[in-house]
Amino acid sequence: MAVTPRRLFVAGSSGATGQVLVPLALRQGLDVVPHLRPARAAEGKVPPNAAVVDLAETKALAVAMKGCTTVVQLIGTMRNRFAKGDTYESSDIGTTAQLIAAAKDAGVDHLVVLTSVGAGRPMGAYLQAKAKVEALTRESGIAWTVFRPSALVGGERKKIPLVKGLTHALGLTSYEPISLEELSAAMLQCAVDHAPLNVALQGDALWELVAKGRQRFLKA
Repeated sequence: MAVTPRRLFVAGSSGATGQVLVPLALRQGLDVVPHLRPARAAEGKVPPNAAVVDLAETKALAVAMKGCTTVVQLIGTMRNRFAKGDTYESSDIGTTAQLIAAAKDAGVDHLVVLTSVGAGRPMGAYLQAKAKVEALTRESGIAWTVFRPSALVGGERKKIPLVKGLTHALGLTSYEPISLEELSAAMLQCAVDHAPLNVALQGDALWELVAKGRQRFLKA
């Protein structure tokens, strides 16, 4: 049975999606614990109620999660960050395993995980890593919801002219670009409602949740 009210632990709060999702949640009065690694927290302003802890410190991480119902996993990397030491194994797969271990200890009842369209039939190292993230999530023993968006738009991620209209017109909804605001609203909708559970959302199913989230969290 879902625990109410919901309390969200957001891993990757300083990333592109997290920088949209966390402020949106706070504006709506949701109970959010943004996670920051110590090195990241030392770089700038720490958001309210933040948990500053290294993900490798599983016991400390579990303590930081205490009282949270939901872990929102937004951490991931891209090949252009490999020169800084990131890898898919450490930044995508490893962080998911660490979060799941702590979530079990903390009594979390819902994992909301961001992967990518194509993870269901992975080709290439990036999508194979996302598929492993999804496998860890499914096998965690915790109720889960996976989000598989296509191209993300917002911040430094610029729109590609005509792509959204073309993919929509052709019925290729799984590949339709999605704004960070729309994705964040949909993820918050899922986290707050504790539903849908044990599904990977892409295409029409994702856009249906986007519509609900837009109405609830983005309506002026």
